[in-house]
Amino acid sequence: MSELLLKLFVPKGSGDDPKVRGACGKLSGIVGIILNILLVAGKLVAGLIAGSVAIVGDALNNLSDAASSVITLVGFRLAEKKPDKEHPFGHGRIEYIAGLIISIIIIFMAIELGRTSIEKIIEPVATEFTWVAIGVLIAAILVKFWMFYFNRKIAKRIDSPSIAATATDSISDVVATTVVLIATICSQYTSFPIDGVAGLLVALFILKGGIGALKDTQAPLLGRPMSKELAQSIDNLALEHENILGVHDLVYHDYGPGRALVSFHVEVPANSDLVAIHSMIDHIEREIDEKFGIEAVIHMDPVCSDCKCGEMRDLAEQAAKSIDPSATIHDLQVESSADGRKVYFDMVIPFGLQMSDEEAVQAAQKFMAENGVKAVVRADHPLIES
Repeated sequence: MSELLLKLFVPKGSGDDPKVRGACGKLSGIVGIILNILLVAGKLVAGLIAGSVAIVGDALNNLSDAASSVITLVGFRLAEKKPDKEHPFGHGRIEYIAGLIISIIIIFMAIELGRTSIEKIIEPVATEFTWVAIGVLIAAILVKFWMFYFNRKIAKRIDSPSIAATATDSISDVVATTVVLIATICSQYTSFPIDGVAGLLVALFILKGGIGALKDTQAPLLGRPMSKELAQSIDNLALEHENILGVHDLVYHDYGPGRALVSFHVEVPANSDLVAIHSMIDHIEREIDEKFGIEAVIHMDPVCSDCKCGEMRDLAEQAAKSIDPSATIHDLQVESSADGRKVYFDMVIPFGLQMSDEEAVQAAQKFMAENGVKAVVRADHPLIES
């Protein structure tokens, strides 16, 4: 069924193609709206007949899923809009915002269901066993299993956090509805307020899924580091070119799926031909765009490469390693004057170091001074996934 729907309603192409992304988002949203509304209607009827807060709560959970599908549909629709004067980088981040809203809705529904369930535990009300309720719950479990598979398939195809969040919610619904089913059967054989307890467990399952989805969707909005694999691939591409001595300060700018920019610095010999180096850097930028579909902006750092500079680089690296074994340096410049040599460099230190950036800089400068070199050091931090 999943493959058939994708063949019928999604054009062929890569997951970064805006038309493919838009079609996948619409399909996921429409399917979610239709199925969740049917589940809401069935569970409400079954819950009211049985007098079960757990079943009614499960129905409300599906209602939030239907609302989430509407948001997904609207989000992908808006994300398709072309760049304009107010949004020169396009509208792709709307998809992330849609995922964030879905996560918040899930969390609020979990809190409300938890409150209602606690009331049912404090003041229990007997539920009525009906085969209608059992049948509806079994059907709901099967439908949600399929929705999980369907949305996960779409999310992987287009690398969509919002649809991945919807898939996560679907599998949480499977677990939650299974708990409700077991509680509905067991409630006929005990006076224990199992219906309220089941409702509370459902709320906790939903809350866990909502918090997990929230973490996944807020990351690209706040700004996430470049993946190690992509960073290494870009490093390798740049270093294949003659006179590129090093690459650093890679920054990943995510403006939504299929719309990303990267900026970084390359070190080149200070005595290089300026026009030739500029032409080479332009060529590297075009290569990155063609190979990765990412627009690149490259800054050139001229560095000296004679023996004295090599000695200073070794000393600066030792200073950095004295702070932390994983620390590195870049942008090293050596200035000679009547007062002696002065070294400038940036020191990349990991997040979470016991000392502050200021203390790390002072320690590195002290190390250099003890070796007879005056240094000006700037603290920097990794911009790539650790």
